[in-house]
Amino acid sequence: MSIWELLLAFVVVLLMLVALLANVLVLMCFLYSADIRKQVPGLFILNLTFCNLLMAVSSMPLTLAGIIYKSQPAGDQVCHVVGFLETFLTTNSMLSMAALSIDRWIAVVFPLSYHSKMRYRDAALILSYTWLHSASFPIVAASLSWVGFHHLYASCTLYSKRPEDRTQFVIFTGVFHALSFLLSLVVLCFTYLKVLKVARFHCKRIDVITMQTLVLLVDIHPSVRERCLEEQRRRRQRATKKISTFIGTFILCFAPYVITRLVELSSVVHISSYWGIISKCLAYSKAVSDPFVYSLLRHQYKKTWKDIINKILKRSSINSSALAGESHNQNLPQLNE
Repeated sequence: MSIWELLLAFVVVLLMLVALLANVLVLMCFLYSADIRKQVPGLFILNLTFCNLLMAVSSMPLTLAGIIYKSQPAGDQVCHVVGFLETFLTTNSMLSMAALSIDRWIAVVFPLSYHSKMRYRDAALILSYTWLHSASFPIVAASLSWVGFHHLYASCTLYSKRPEDRTQFVIFTGVFHALSFLLSLVVLCFTYLKVLKVARFHCKRIDVITMQTLVLLVDIHPSVRERCLEEQRRRRQRATKKISTFIGTFILCFAPYVITRLVELSSVVHISSYWGIISKCLAYSKAVSDPFVYSLLRHQYKKTWKDIINKILKRSSINSSALAGESHNQNLPQLNE
């Protein structure tokens, strides 16, 4: 193996381990906190977490083996199953992110009617659509034998070996990426830009009230005034940073891989196998970033983790105290003797 192959193998191992750890943490928070389970977005986050976990235990290990052995690492049946799962899970993850953006859009733009428009039943219907949508493409691909080991990406994925199927496969791949990546990106941009517009409007209203208050309080200390103005600037930037993170991570992780898949079909541009694996690793990195972007960095999940850690530490301290008491009682007869 070359130094580049060793580096790529190390990156896949790192992505796999971090994805497993981070998504298990999200799952633990979901199971521990009743408040998180009561929220409708929790269903979308749970679905996204399961997709990321399955990706980390199915596709990533085979890609690692493909990089090491430079050939198909398992039998055809295993590769077909993993390729089916990879297509299904990637599409499901994209649509889950779009569903989360729709939920935020309804919550911010229509706050008074949110609980009537986004109920558990509505969330279940949206998830049902994402599963049907995500399963339709790999089912078609598997029925036409368009799933196999692709050396360019060192992974089991959509792949057609028969030259006579080239035109149909090109059309299928274009439609697949248009109705998965492009559709999800359009929904993300539309909903989050609407959310940003409302957030900026509210920030302006708060800024006007703050400035009027500062003008009336002529005796206010300059440091207090400066802190108020600094809070204004942070408030304006907070929504922009969050929305830029949601859309930016989606584009950064998925766009290189999707573009590479589409350029590959032209047979005009030569694509390096290293770049193919790098683009695949970028797509895998979404399973790493999702737990932090959508869950673990939020206040509610931080609070849940503090409660879990405190409970574990309290239980361990109680156990250690009990063990110390037992050992002390056992030593008393020896001292009396």
